[in-house]
Amino acid sequence: MKKFSSLKSLFVCTLLFSAVVTGCSSKTGNADAKSKTTNEKKIVVYSAGPKGLAEKIQKDFEKKTDIKVEMFQGTTGKILARMEAEKKKPVVDVVVLASLPAMEGLKKDGQTLAYKEAKQADKLRSEWSDDKGHYFGYSASALGIVYNTKNVKAAPEDWSDITKGEWKGKVNLPDPALSGSALDFVTGYVKKNGKDGWNLFEQLKKNEVTVAGANQEALDPVVTGAKDMVIAGVDYMTYSAKAKGEPVDIVYPKSGTVISPRAAGIMKDSKNVEGAKEFIDYLLSDDVQKQISKAYLLPGRTDIKAENRPNVEEIPVLNIDWKTVEKEQDEIGKQFKKVFQ
Repeated sequence: MKKFSSLKSLFVCTLLFSAVVTGCSSKTGNADAKSKTTNEKKIVVYSAGPKGLAEKIQKDFEKKTDIKVEMFQGTTGKILARMEAEKKKPVVDVVVLASLPAMEGLKKDGQTLAYKEAKQADKLRSEWSDDKGHYFGYSASALGIVYNTKNVKAAPEDWSDITKGEWKGKVNLPDPALSGSALDFVTGYVKKNGKDGWNLFEQLKKNEVTVAGANQEALDPVVTGAKDMVIAGVDYMTYSAKAKGEPVDIVYPKSGTVISPRAAGIMKDSKNVEGAKEFIDYLLSDDVQKQISKAYLLPGRTDIKAENRPNVEEIPVLNIDWKTVEKEQDEIGKQFKKVFQ
């Protein structure tokens, strides 16, 4: 397998990789290679969540189709590491990642199977999906500055505001080696600002910003008030926590932010291609797209709008061609690691 993503190349080198390999027999993923025919009523799905939504989609799909779904849930980094561990005996039928460049990497590595006839695919945002049908951007999240409303009375308006002394040691940043959306943010910011883009991260390092695990691990201390903010925090997690009464809110920086598409694709070694196609069709259906909206994510289809959060057109965006940055992400991830060592 090629080094298609910094997420994989960085993550595999950590102790978490061995945990993932060991976890292959855990209750979250009893996936095996016993499905030999397309007629067997089972598919294996690796999904980067969000957990509640993924579980609802799984249960509803099983009821509608009578196809059993064996699902492993984890971050994009954990999923890629697990696939690497299983590359000699792949078992997964459908992969859902929270990073489009990582999915583009799977495509370029020859691991995906085209499904040009996917139902409702013509209604998806073209920039979030592969035009040959190798993957489909069925939803997305936007990143911003998430803050504790009890600790922070005047929220920062832009990324550079986080470098001010008043926030020293009070800010988290998700680890790009574990979070696909965080890697997308670093990539998008650097691509948009060139060499000057690294100045922000160097200043954040000087201001004692903490690289704090995956998205939820970075957010939790802000919810409790142990930290004031998360830079490059995921918006749907923030809106969900806020709806539960937690003292958090989010700002989309005025200079622009990253929208990180979540892509789903069928793997070429799928043991149940027809079942996998049905799952893709279901992800793009009215039912799931409306569930996505209720989960505070951005629907992938242009004809279905989010009703409880800003839509794509309302967010200042750093326009990045995610299909062309996959090769650069590996080097950007390595450079980020050097800055924060």
